[in-house]
Parts: sequence; structure tokens; C-alpha cells
Amino acid sequence: MNPNDSLTIALSKGRIFKQTLPLLAHAGIRPLDDPETSRKLILETDNRRVKLVIIRASDVPTYVQYGAADLGVAGKDVLLEHGGEGLYEPLDLRIARCRMMVAGVPDAAAPSTGRLRIATKYVRSAERHFAAKGKQVEIIKLYGSMELAPLVGLSDLIVDLVESGNTLKANGLVPLEHIADISSRLVVNKASWKMKHGAVTALLDALREAVAGAPDRATTEPAPPAEETRR
Repeated sequence: MNPNDSLTIALSKGRIFKQTLPLLAHAGIRPLDDPETSRKLILETDNRRVKLVIIRASDVPTYVQYGAADLGVAGKDVLLEHGGEGLYEPLDLRIARCRMMVAGVPDAAAPSTGRLRIATKYVRSAERHFAAKGKQVEIIKLYGSMELAPLVGLSDLIVDLVESGNTLKANGLVPLEHIADISSRLVVNKASWKMKHGAVTALLDALREAVAGAPDRATTEPAPPAEETRR
């Protein structure tokens, strides 16, 4: 088998994996093991040219950036934090959709110091958002139970992902500012785009077709310029 025909795709367990499976199946790629029950971290598929690596969602862009995977599926929230170095982002898969929001207690008084404290795991996104508004903030990095932070006085506001808003409402919080619409994106290693262009674009075309046939049509970003693929 020509090594330029083989592809490694980085995926994370859970919601993104489950929603990516039908798209991969349309492209003729089905894992031979279930990552929820298997201890394997590298999964073979019924397409002998394609294997899947199962990693943490936050690690997907790093594996793709450094060439440990040719492609990956990652949420836009993860990509915003990563920065996108070494990656192309050619396709919005329109799955795992939600919003990145600023949220807090309704009508809460502003801090007397004038410096807001923001609890979030999305540090870079929060910094960019508040810097663009000209606000000085102190970022407190948390990994879970974000809604608790304003309730116990740890922070004034939070930046987190919001889908239905029910968790915020149950904890007495409300969404206050929209930062970004989030969905899962296909990302491609820049070297793989050049060296495995035929295999990558064939998969990209199949996934684009699968997404276009889903209830919500895909939006895609332009493919890398032709001169970049020849370098």
C-alpha cells in the first residue's frame, strides 16, 4: 500500500465521535471496534487505508499539527484555544453545535475595583473577547462546574459553552454576551495536505457530500490556495 494513500484521523470519545460516525460511514469508513467499550487507542476500520486514533478532545489539534494524525475532528472552541497553527480547517461538519457565551447572575453589581474576574477553561477566547471590548479582566482557569464560580464569589462572570441554557437557568445564571458559534470542524495537517493530497481531498469531498445531505447544510471555508499545495 502506498503510504501516501493511508490516513490517520484523530477523534475524541463521546458526542463528537458518535455524530462523526455517520459522516465517516458515508465516506466508507467504519471502525471495527467501539471506543466506548474497547481499550484500544488506535482503531482499525473496514477501509484498510484509514485508521482512527482516540484521544482527548483538547489534544486533537496538537496531534494533527505535529503530524501524528493527518486529519482530525475538533470543536471550534478547542481550535480557538489552540490557535490553529499548522492546520487547515476546510470543512464545518455542523455537528455538536452550541454557543460560547459570557454568563452570570442577572443584574449583579459590578465589582468595586472595576476589574472583572472571569472563570473559564477558554482562557484565550475570554482574553480576546474582553480585550476587544477594552475591559481589564482577571482570568481564573477552571475545568468543571463553571456555573458554581459566580454563586460562591469566585468570579463575577463565566465564559462557557451553552447549548439549551437549562444548566445556566437551573443555577440562577443567564447568558449575557455571545462570543462565538461553535460546531465541530475537520482539520488537516498542512504537510499531509501536500503529501497526501489525493487521499485527503477524496475524504474531504465525501464528508462535504455527507454534510450537505444532512438536515443542516454545511458551510465550508475555502481550500488552501493552490500554490501552497505545491510547496
